[in-house]
Amino acid sequence: MKTIIKTIAILLVVFSLSPAPVMAHGYPAQVGEKLGSGVFNVITGVIEIPKTMIVAGREKGANYGMTAGFFTGIVHMVGRTLIGAVDVATFFVPTTPMIKPPFIWDDFHKETSYELWEIR
Repeated sequence: MKTIIKTIAILLVVFSLSPAPVMAHGYPAQVGEKLGSGVFNVITGVIEIPKTMIVAGREKGANYGMTAGFFTGIVHMVGRTLIGAVDVATFFVPTTPMIKPPFIWDDFHKETSYELWEIR
């Protein structure tokens, strides 16, 4: 147990003394953006339910929006909330947003989609 803690402490010191992340162009803005979007996605994840119901209702009718849109909205709510939590936990690694749109109020008329992360 002590060797694991010692190894983790050494790795933290080595990585915190590394100048590469600090000197990277736009690093503070990128990690700040990722942290902010993560926090907002955790907080606003529940809005995915009515959003998806509205989008599905406009595309395929009110009954479809109230049934399938509701359950699809629950899936998107869990996805947005979990991705937001992961973004908050890993904000120090600047990546592209995994969820599209990155904020729920962007492109409110489109259904949420997901893609893989890429390092910026």
